[in-house]
Amino acid sequence: MGASYTPRTLFLQLHLLFLLAECSLVSAFYSSSNQNQRATSLDPVHTHWHGGALHREFTAFSSSRSSNDAPQNEQDETTELLEKARLLREQASNLEKTKRQAERVMQQQQEAARQEERQKKDQWKERYSVVIPILKDMGEEVMERVDFAPRIKGGKSRILSTQAPLPLGIVLGQDSESSLITVDDILPEGNGATIGKIQQGDILRAVTACQTTMETPTWQLLAGGIGMPKTRRFMFSADGKALEEVLNAVGSNRMDAAGRDVVLVIERVDS
Repeated sequence: MGASYTPRTLFLQLHLLFLLAECSLVSAFYSSSNQNQRATSLDPVHTHWHGGALHREFTAFSSSRSSNDAPQNEQDETTELLEKARLLREQASNLEKTKRQAERVMQQQQEAARQEERQKKDQWKERYSVVIPILKDMGEEVMERVDFAPRIKGGKSRILSTQAPLPLGIVLGQDSESSLITVDDILPEGNGATIGKIQQGDILRAVTACQTTMETPTWQLLAGGIGMPKTRRFMFSADGKALEEVLNAVGSNRMDAAGRDVVLVIERVDS
């Protein structure tokens, strides 16, 4: 198996190779200079002694040959070091490119996972939330999106809202085990059948209800007044309530002075 490199080790090896190459070049330069000087000093001197001249010519020839071979060897070594440095630079560059590509792929995967999670949340919110009228503290009614936790497990249902005037013409019942309020029957002459948005087997999760309270302004209290009755409409949750309470809540919509339709929130099993 080949050796594995990290950017740090490749950088250190490159630095070391460059130092070795520089040292080799400097050494080759000084070695060449010194040997050339020695070769020059051993040049033959023409004298009257024939044997001495031959000896000096031979010595000069040997020194010149040695001085020519040494720089060549050191130059080859320097070239080899530079080639190794080039290969290390190439490996470091490839490793850095691979690292950047891996980081981009990881970022893309993380972004895709976040996008998928957002889509799941949006789908869940769309499936299990509806826009219904909500009574605020100051008495105004505001349309808001409200989430309803599913009573049917496994994501096999959805939350719907519908509205119809009284009489609804639906028969409500309560399951003895789960206490869920369900639509057991729809009378053909009722408004529930007319609008066609309520089905047998639907689970009633919430319904509008009306309540009359006495409101007494401060000036009436100071004057000893008893206040004025005022009817407010609000959303009544059917979860965990007795069937009689739910029926009373539905019937209380007759007290609505504005005569508005009854708003129902139902959970329906996917067909």
